[in-house]
Amino acid sequence: MTDSRMSQARPGPRNQRAILDRRRLAERLAAAAGEATSAEASRAAVLGCLKAALKDGEDEVRRRFEARGRGAEVMTARCFLIDQLIRVLYDFVVGRVYRNPNPTEAERIAVVAVGGYGRGELAPHSDIDLLFLLSYKVTPWVEQVIEYMLYMLWDLGLQVGHATRSVPDCMRRAKADMTIRTSVLEARYVWGTQALYLDLRRQFDKALKTGGNDFIEAKLAERDQRHLRMGDSRYVLEPNIKDGKGGLRDLHTLFWIAKYLYRVTDVRELVAKDFLRADEARQFAKAQDLLWTLRCHLHYLSGRPEERLTFDLQPEIAQRMGYTDRPGASAVEQLMKHYFLAAKDVGDLTRIFCAGLEAEHRRKPLLRLPSLGWRRKTFGDFRLDGGRLNVASDRVFEDDPVNFLRLFHVAQEHGLDIHPRALRLIRQSMRRVDAGLRAAPEANRLFLEILTSRKQPEIALKRMNEAGVLGRFIPDFGRVVAQMQFDMYHVHTVDEHTLYAIGILSRIEAGELVEDHPLSSEVVRQVLSRRVLYLAVLLHDVAKGRKGDHSKLGAGVARRLCPRLGLSEEETETVAWLVRYHLLFSYAAFKRDIDDPKTVADFVELVRSPERLRLLLVLTVADLRAVGPNVWNDWKATLLRELYYLAEDLMSGGLDARGRKSRAGAARAALRAALSDWSDADFETHAALGYDSYWLAFDTATLVH
Repeated sequence: MTDSRMSQARPGPRNQRAILDRRRLAERLAAAAGEATSAEASRAAVLGCLKAALKDGEDEVRRRFEARGRGAEVMTARCFLIDQLIRVLYDFVVGRVYRNPNPTEAERIAVVAVGGYGRGELAPHSDIDLLFLLSYKVTPWVEQVIEYMLYMLWDLGLQVGHATRSVPDCMRRAKADMTIRTSVLEARYVWGTQALYLDLRRQFDKALKTGGNDFIEAKLAERDQRHLRMGDSRYVLEPNIKDGKGGLRDLHTLFWIAKYLYRVTDVRELVAKDFLRADEARQFAKAQDLLWTLRCHLHYLSGRPEERLTFDLQPEIAQRMGYTDRPGASAVEQLMKHYFLAAKDVGDLTRIFCAGLEAEHRRKPLLRLPSLGWRRKTFGDFRLDGGRLNVASDRVFEDDPVNFLRLFHVAQEHGLDIHPRALRLIRQSMRRVDAGLRAAPEANRLFLEILTSRKQPEIALKRMNEAGVLGRFIPDFGRVVAQMQFDMYHVHTVDEHTLYAIGILSRIEAGELVEDHPLSSEVVRQVLSRRVLYLAVLLHDVAKGRKGDHSKLGAGVARRLCPRLGLSEEETETVAWLVRYHLLFSYAAFKRDIDDPKTVADFVELVRSPERLRLLLVLTVADLRAVGPNVWNDWKATLLRELYYLAEDLMSGGLDARGRKSRAGAARAALRAALSDWSDADFETHAALGYDSYWLAFDTATLVH
């Protein structure tokens, strides 16, 4: 007999019978089979009834989504629909097609949902993963039942993955394979002999008492590898909302670990265990709801299990979710900003969760950070904890808000990562990053030292940005956090692009990019004020997303901010000028004819000084390189370099041909040396074909080719 106890799934959707009425469908199947004159006709009639029921159910689920726009409702409703369909089909097969009034112990079957279906999450085009659970090995009757069900489900057009295992086989495989262990962990009873499922659950729960740390580390390692495959950034402009960094799979990882260690079925249960705070659980739910909703839109619009939020789909999804254009921010940019903020929240939750695990289990760090053999264990209000910088007490930020900056300064100076507990305390104390702290000279001094440090300022600033401190301490920067630039040119959000640019500037200054940028690597050493250059890079896009020219608005931001950070009036004006004209170099080089003396004269008229010329060149190179991996090329490098030399010639006493001809002559000499097997006559014939602009346009290897 079939065990008819209800599923353990989350509560079903409202007005369930409008999605699928199981009793009515069972009656239709019985009537259709009864009227059929052969087994083939019976199967065809049953398939027709099931197809109609599935289509009606899917249409109702989609209608509700389009009316209310809640992805969570789709996930739950589709699980309910498939649950009911499988139950009706199972009862029909064992009650009519392969009727077996007295099944033996070996002929008991439990139909179990695994994967996303097991979690109770089915997006519109998600696969349906089933486990047919048995007492022992497969018997002929069991094989017939499973085969009939699977072929029927496949003929319905469903993407069904399946496994057929006994309870002992499941346990044996789960011990050896983390993927199968995860599958059993989130298994959910659907129909059939529930006692089999409960037996698996009991045995599995008993086995969970050991091996917890191995499971945690395996899941975190899977996450790290997935992030590397997807680009290891949550701020790419066409994100994969399932497998990308900050996506649904990261939330799944947290849920798997929580369920494995604490036997919870809902993240909210971790609040009762004092593992998460109530606001953090709400943050989890909010991020998950947005990701679910986006995923449903992607599936419905593309008609397939599409997980990438591509440029072509973003405008339509933004419209469907009710976003509208406003001054300075299009509907798409608002949608994507909310997505990136949700992805950031997922990252915050990951750090918080891992910190809690470490505090709970007191073993080696779960985030795989290098062990450091420091003798000194304290740094003022901070201390080393597992090789990372942690707070010495829970009041370090309340007692001295400058510690918000000091924490990142100490970590940068000593090459330390920051402990998740310290980051969690920052989130709890963020209200103390206020006007008083922003006005504090010591805080501003520390920030400027972090920004201009020769010890990887990009990493320190990214940590500050992830923690939320950067955007609070520099509110104008906070406005571009997660700000999307909706074009095919930029790859990252405004804040990520800016911090990448600072990293590139730091590498140019350290001499790491001499081969790619020989001129910038040379002139950066002649710059009179490093902090002017670093602040110009930090602020060059700070006014994006506002109504008006972001260059002009950004210059205004620079004039307000730089004095607060301790810059002189002259330095402030230079930063403001660089922000105002940060696109000038690339515009003149790429959009105008630099062989025309007027182009160079107009350019020099705006730049005016060799110092600004040097600063603007390095800023332009850092900005362009940070846009994306395919933006920089030899053609752009040559034009920028040539414009720089032409401007320098004009500033130093006149735009004559001597400087240009000298460089062209040097290029021909380098080519002659590379073509040592050519005769002098052949080389002179070839050299006569080129103008100065030709010799200056390409490097020696290209000229040889």
